[in-house]
Amino acid sequence: MSRIDLAGRTAALEAAVRESAGRLDGPLLDEARRVVTRAHERGGLSAEHTVVALAGATGSGKSSVFNAVAGSDLATPGVRRPTTSHAMAAVWGTGAGPLLDWLDVRVRHEMPVGPEAATAPATPARGVTGLFRRHQTPAGATTGLVLLDLPDHDSVVVEHRVRAERLVERADLLVWVVDPQKYADAALHERYLRPLAGRGDVVVVVLNQVDRLAPSDAEAMRADLERLVAADGLAGARVVTASARTGEGIDRLRDLLAEAAQRREAATARLALDERAVAARLLTACGQSPSERAGDKARVALHAALEDAAGVPVVTEAVRRAAVKDARQATGWPLTRWLGRLRPDPLRRIGLRPDAHRVPADRPDLAVTSLPAARAGVRAQSATAVRAYVDQMTAGAPEPWVLATRHRTAEGFDRLPDALDQAVAGTRLEAGRRPLWWRLANVLQWLVLLTAVAGLLWLGLAFLLAYFQLPALPTPVLTVGGADWGGTGRGVDLPWATVLVVLGVVVGILLALVFRVCAGIGARRRASAARKRLRESVARVADDLVRRPIQEEMIALARARTAAAIAAS
Repeated sequence: MSRIDLAGRTAALEAAVRESAGRLDGPLLDEARRVVTRAHERGGLSAEHTVVALAGATGSGKSSVFNAVAGSDLATPGVRRPTTSHAMAAVWGTGAGPLLDWLDVRVRHEMPVGPEAATAPATPARGVTGLFRRHQTPAGATTGLVLLDLPDHDSVVVEHRVRAERLVERADLLVWVVDPQKYADAALHERYLRPLAGRGDVVVVVLNQVDRLAPSDAEAMRADLERLVAADGLAGARVVTASARTGEGIDRLRDLLAEAAQRREAATARLALDERAVAARLLTACGQSPSERAGDKARVALHAALEDAAGVPVVTEAVRRAAVKDARQATGWPLTRWLGRLRPDPLRRIGLRPDAHRVPADRPDLAVTSLPAARAGVRAQSATAVRAYVDQMTAGAPEPWVLATRHRTAEGFDRLPDALDQAVAGTRLEAGRRPLWWRLANVLQWLVLLTAVAGLLWLGLAFLLAYFQLPALPTPVLTVGGADWGGTGRGVDLPWATVLVVLGVVVGILLALVFRVCAGIGARRRASAARKRLRESVARVADDLVRRPIQEEMIALARARTAAAIAAS
């Protein structure tokens, strides 16, 4: 995997902050914004200079170390509180003015470099045995170095501590000066070193005043300090023993700073480490992604509960019964069809016949049904399903994100009853055209009925002619049976008129029964198709009012996770 540059890391951290705004802990986001702002501001300033900040408590000898490294008597060491009130800068090279303005360091000393440093007169430094001449540092080795002497981090003046903490945040390389009496001070480690966990590459810890210790004690104390620094999360931080009074270890410290200035990587490294640290905390705060399988199960339960709340089973049964009623009226025995008209229309009763309500085409929101209100148990079931879906989809998410998701879902849940009713009212429940077999069955039923009517008319006319003793109509007969029919030796002769009447009635009734079975099958199919369309309508409502708000929140969370992971990589 390729390494991400500082610009890409900063952009990723910005994206993580943007997606997390209003969701995650405010102080954490504020810190991330400060890091991003610092990266932009420092990136626009001199990349040729490396800012090294000397920090320490009162009496640690921080200012003496500053003088010793600078080789000049610039700062005034002391033991009275407060000692250093304003930051002081020693600058090797030119062009650091805008950078020092950004650091808000007003006291500046321009140090000679190169041939100028070699010919500069020796300047004694207070508290240092012997002379430290500028030319002792190789010519050009410290060009680009900006060395800061910070106010004491334990100053009794709050303003001094604030200045020190601000510069600690903005420095490229941090040098913490401690003394044998306070190197294990809890305030130092808990308030200043531990928050720098993961930034050991840009931290140097100087154990000063080792001239007061025996060599074995100094080594044991250095080892203990290394252990404490590692426990603070600063593995890799360099621990140097030094004495500003005797000069012991100063050359090594000066070489470390000169090397950092030559490499010109400390600024980028510090910003990258700061961004990685805060991005890692953001990533942890973003929690874990929910299980997709659990989300699928919750979605099925949500849809089922909302279908019950919308009355889908009731409407589906009404569609089936209405289809049966319509089919019987279209295909039943014509003499009994009028009985079906006496039964109430199931769809019309709940306001779902196309002509049951007239709604303007541009106002579909006015469509309503006459479905009875969902029972309290059904409403409770749908509310439980919504909560279960929210819980499943937000499992592992940070609590503020979960609360925001629940709030948005609660707003949608209040609109669910009306939205579900409109969804049902706006769903096409019936087929656009009547089935072709209905027409064929209707024609067949009328033909059979006309056959029976023709037979009745024939019989009636024959009766009238006989009653008035008029010439009889010819009466063709149908011989049924053979020679043994009824033991008479011949078949039975049935007038065709009678046969037509009997066939018309019997066949009509039989056809009505057959068509009734077919109507039931067709009604179930029509109800199944209507149920499918109703479920799609309910699913759209669930998507709009429940799933989409949750998805938007979870997508934002996923983007925040991804961006934070990139920034923390």
